[in-house]
Formats: sequence, structure tokens, C-alpha cells
Amino acid sequence: MADFVRGIKAGIITGIIYIVVSAILGAIYLDNPLSPPFPMYAAGLTPFSLTDLTYPSVVTELLFQYVVRGIVFGAVFAALCHYLPGVTSTVKGVVLSSFFCIVALIEVIYMTPGWPRDGISYAGSYYSGRIVMSSSFSAVWPGIISALVFGALTGFLWDRFRGRGLTGARNGSAVLLVSFIVGAVIWAFFAATFLSAVVISGWPPIQPEFWWDELLHMSVVFLGLPGWTLTDVAWRKTKVDKPGFKWGVAGGVIMALTGLMLFPGALAITGGLLSGRKPADESSTAEIEQ
Repeated sequence: MADFVRGIKAGIITGIIYIVVSAILGAIYLDNPLSPPFPMYAAGLTPFSLTDLTYPSVVTELLFQYVVRGIVFGAVFAALCHYLPGVTSTVKGVVLSSFFCIVALIEVIYMTPGWPRDGISYAGSYYSGRIVMSSSFSAVWPGIISALVFGALTGFLWDRFRGRGLTGARNGSAVLLVSFIVGAVIWAFFAATFLSAVVISGWPPIQPEFWWDELLHMSVVFLGLPGWTLTDVAWRKTKVDKPGFKWGVAGGVIMALTGLMLFPGALAITGGLLSGRKPADESSTAEIEQ
């Protein structure tokens, strides 16, 4: 299994560093009335003034955007570190953050009816960080660069911590575990929101102007559950050294269809594909027997 503690530590410290940098940017550009306008190159961060910390919503956003993001990124890095291309951990971190960016951009496109005819004008926090989509590339690249730096820093810190001895496990087991946890958390959030709305206001009608967005939210509630359940089945099979290929791929495809669960879906598919391979010790034993 992967060394999750090591990866999560690196991710959390990276998130804290980002919060400190955001605070410095806020002190320079927000707390100082004589400061120039906030530069576009820092758009990948969320600067805040000291008075903003008195608002719980701001503190919650900072913790979610950086610390929770660091936990997820560090766990995924630990699960995929052995399979990521790159000579050093820093390069592996950049490769993983690039993957996060690609998944985030695909998710935004999937959730935008009429693309590319109508274009995209959207800003939001994703697994890769703050991604801004617009017709101007100058509004896109700061968030991407910030995400790549996040990955590089996490990989660098990964090398600073001592790894622990790991027990052998079938390939893909750790990836499926992360996919199951992330998928379950996302589903629980949307399911709780949906059920509370049903209890308070009854079955929510679909608004014509937001039909696709609301349809995707409902798909998470009804498709997300079987998706991450199948991923859990795949992970349990890998724990007893059985391949979880069919279950992992099936669960990943179902989650990916919701759009909002594209990230855990991609992880489940990856873990399912990896679990179809024999573990390193198993393949080496077969070679010796031959």
C-alpha cells in the first residue's frame, strides 16, 4: 500500500505555504490602499486581508481550497507515485498536477452546454486549484501555473520526509482506495444537499435555464452511489490479491458520467487498469519459475 501519511504531510504543508503566500499578497495588494491593482500572475491564489479572517466563510474557503486540496493531492500522489513518469519526485508532482488540470478543464467543458460555440466564462475551485476559463488565455495560465507549482512543491516535500516500510499489495489498490474515499465524500455532500432540499421544498423542479447543471447534480445522487460502491468492491478484491479491473472500470465510468465526479471516476478507471496487472513480486516469481 502507498505511504499516505507521507503524502498527506507534504500536501498539508504545501497548502499552508499557499495560505501564507496568499496572506502576503493580501497584505501587499489589499490592506495597502496605495498598492497597485492585484496582478494577474497571482490569480491562481486567493489573497485575503487580515479583516477577512473574521468571517467564517473566508476561513472555510481557505481551508478547503488549500489544506483539503493538499490532503487530496498528497494522498493521490502517494497512491500514484510509483507509476508517475519522471526521475525526481518534483517532476512527478508536476506530472500529477498537470493531470489534475486536464481533469478539471474537461469537467468544466463537460458542464458547459454549447461549448465551444458559446465559449466558456467560468471561475471555480477544483482539485487542481483555482481554474479560470475564458476567451482570454491570460486569464487561464495563472491558475495553471499555480497548480503546477503546487504539484512541484508537494513532490519536493515528499522527498524531505522519511518513508516507512510498505507491505506488498496488488497494483492499483491504493488508487482505488483514494477513488472510493473521494467519490463517497462528493456523493455524500450532494446527496445531503439534495435530500435537505426535498425535505424542505419538495421535489425540486428543473429550471429551463439551468437544466443541464441541475441534471448533473441529480445524476451525482443517483449514479454516484453505485459508482463508488463498485469502486469499493474493486478495492476489496485487490486487498485479497484479486484483480478489480471490471469493477473499478465500471464504477469509474459511472462516476465520470456525472461530470462532477469525473476526478474519482478517472482514478477508479486508472486503479482498475493497474489492478489487472500482476504485482511486481508475483511477476518476478513467475519469471524465476520459468
